Amino acid sequence: MMGLMRLPVMPPVAPMLAKAVPEIPAGAMSYEPKWDGFRAVVFRDGPEVEIGSRNERPMTRYFPEVAEAVRESLPGRCVVDGEIVVPSADGRRLDFEALLQRIHPAASRVRLLASRTPAAFVAFDLLALGDDDYTGQPFSRRRAALERALRHARPPVHLTPATTSIGTAQVWFSQFEGAGLDGIVAKPLDGTYQQGKRVMFKVKHERTADCVVGGYRPHASDPEAVGSLLLGLYDDEGRLVSVGVAGAFPMAMRRALFTELAPLVTTPGGHPWSWAAPGDEGAAGARHPRAAEGSRWNAGKDLSFVPLRPERVAEVRYDHMEGSRFRHTTQFVRWRPDREPASCGFDQLEEPVSYDLAEILGP
Repeated sequence: MMGLMRLPVMPPVAPMLAKAVPEIPAGAMSYEPKWDGFRAVVFRDGPEVEIGSRNERPMTRYFPEVAEAVRESLPGRCVVDGEIVVPSADGRRLDFEALLQRIHPAASRVRLLASRTPAAFVAFDLLALGDDDYTGQPFSRRRAALERALRHARPPVHLTPATTSIGTAQVWFSQFEGAGLDGIVAKPLDGTYQQGKRVMFKVKHERTADCVVGGYRPHASDPEAVGSLLLGLYDDEGRLVSVGVAGAFPMAMRRALFTELAPLVTTPGGHPWSWAAPGDEGAAGARHPRAAEGSRWNAGKDLSFVPLRPERVAEVRYDHMEGSRFRHTTQFVRWRPDREPASCGFDQLEEPVSYDLAEILGP
């Protein structure tokens, strides 16, 4: 399909990236919501459509309904940067878990999910239009051209909201999280499109939580090093629920953790996460890592874990929750020897005020 395309910017394109900053930067900026989905650069040349991912691999086959919407709503020849998202069943917030399920090898399953959990495309940058390459233009011109190009677009193709007011951006930062969004992106108005470079800025929600360490996964390259810590919180019934992982340790710390945690290693039989076979959520229905010993991204990846007696508490930094799980890998902050594991429950987590996704995307 790509061989038939003749565009001024051709796939693959490495999307322009953002670097994390602690607060929304002032200055000559365009501020946008940070969408929580799959980054996608859409190429259209007449009937030919290609959807490229952040790792520059095509995603077209997984989102046939997005490709069809692109043919209906985008200009005949263009390259547009944006995000593929899946709204929840009630349309009020983003559903990242449903989006993850869309990456499936079976064509029949892809078709079924396209009808059951249809995706939307949120456009936020213009790389090419007709025969014109816009990547060397300042963002202010790219945004104006994108607004003109999408003035007749219909859902599920949307133009992201944008503002040059830092006050409005600060309101969005606090409000939009309730619809499942991830923070704010700030783009210099005079900035050109620089593939693969971190020349934008992102501000994400960050919070801390005290979690029980219920186990660890060994490091892929060293069996005597910790790959990631498995975190749990106690629910109202007193069950230890698996809520995510902490990772990104220096190798020296990974090896030190292996030694430090060795006295806590226990047998699977007496562990709260080991009562069921892999793939079984257990009679009580609480989540545990045994249910995730395979990976949808890499079928050969071993995600089995070393169970630990749930006696250690770690403070971790996280951005937000996806249901009862941390949406991203958390960052280890410190051990909390002063905290009783049994006191680590869901009640400590800050819940964003609900906000309707439709209010952000518009009609």
